[in-house]
Formats: sequence, structure tokens, C-alpha cells
Amino acid sequence: MTHHSALTVHQISKHYQDGNRQIEVIRDLSFNVAAGKSISVTGPSGSGKSTLLNALAGLVELDDGDITLEIQDKIFSYRAANERARTAFRRQHIGYVYQFFNLVPTLTVLENVRLPARLNRRPDLEAHASTLLSDFGLSDRLHDFPEKLSGGEQQRVAVARAVLLRPPLLLADEPTGNLDSENSAQIADLLFSSCRDQNIMLVLATHSHEIAAMADTRLHLDARPSASLAPA
Repeated sequence: MTHHSALTVHQISKHYQDGNRQIEVIRDLSFNVAAGKSISVTGPSGSGKSTLLNALAGLVELDDGDITLEIQDKIFSYRAANERARTAFRRQHIGYVYQFFNLVPTLTVLENVRLPARLNRRPDLEAHASTLLSDFGLSDRLHDFPEKLSGGEQQRVAVARAVLLRPPLLLADEPTGNLDSENSAQIADLLFSSCRDQNIMLVLATHSHEIAAMADTRLHLDARPSASLAPA
């Protein structure tokens, strides 16, 4: 399915309270991502990378501004939606890849990848899981449990699970942070190519300048907070 989709982040701000101290993490941040395009998010620890991705996932309330996701001419406003609506929207339309693979240890590789399709009652995509895993070089691992896999293999499973529903938006938070350089390069290639081929928007937080440069656009956050946006 071709996505006619766009992500718009408009002047968002977010702070946390630490006792009597207010810590501003994101201030007046705006950017756009079109279908099939990617943006990398870099910055030191504490600059707000994970907070931004959690905001894009609808997991945190914004103080100001709004995030909208347009899908097939319908626009979903995060700010206008309650937590229940954001949860339902996230389950259907947003994929997430974490630094820690977050696979269910009691499920096989195939069962892990099929899980989003089962939660969303999409038996057509359940059947696609084995083909996707084969494309990811895991055809001989379908019935293994996660503990039998290497770190690189587990992250490939996590990517397959995230793209199975062909979500308009994929978020990746330090997806290569626990991998060696060879596996990091393979996972990065897999993420960018999968999203490009399926017209999925990708927002990827990373400490790696090499991986950040693979994106169409780079967003750098620092600890003031401020941000700079530039082509990769």
C-alpha cells in the first residue's frame, strides 16, 4: 500500500519538574517529514532525543505546540486526542524500534513478528511475516526463541516486527546502540532501505554520525535546549 502521509511537528515544547526546578527539554521545535523520507536526530545525552521520539509516539503530553500525522488525507492531531485515542492510533500507525530489542522471550521469532498483526486483527499480514523474515535473512530462525539469536539477529527481528503493518511512521531510538560496527551498519541499511521501499517516514535517534548522515535530513539537539535542522 502506498502511503500519502506527512508528519508535521509545530512549535512543540516539553519540560519536566525536578523538585522545585523546571527542566526544559524541548523548546519551540518544528520540522516536517514526507512519506518515504527520513530524519536523523543527534545530540548529547539529555538533549531530548528520547523525549522527542516518545512525543512522536504519543507517549508524553506536550506543554505547547502540536504534532499531526496526515494519512490518506485524514489528519490526526496528538494534542486534540486523549490518551486512549493516541494509544489506538499508535498501535495501528506507528512502528517503534528500541535500543534494547524488546522481543517477547516466550515467543518464537515468527510469533514475535506476527504479534502486531494479531493485536490489530490483520491475518493477511500475519501470513506475510515469514516472507518478511526471509527477506531479512532469518528464514532459518523462524522457530527459534530470542535467547538463541545474536544481538544483530534480534534487532533484525525487531525491525521486521516494526514494519510488518507497513506503518506510515517508524521511530527508531538508538537502534544500533548495543551492536558492533558491522551489525550496526547492517541494521542501519535495513532500516533505511525498508522505509524507503515501503514509503514509510523514518525518525531515527542516534549517536553515530555515520548513520545520521544516511538520513535525508539531520536534526541536532543540544542541552540549552536548541536545535538545528539541515540536509544530511
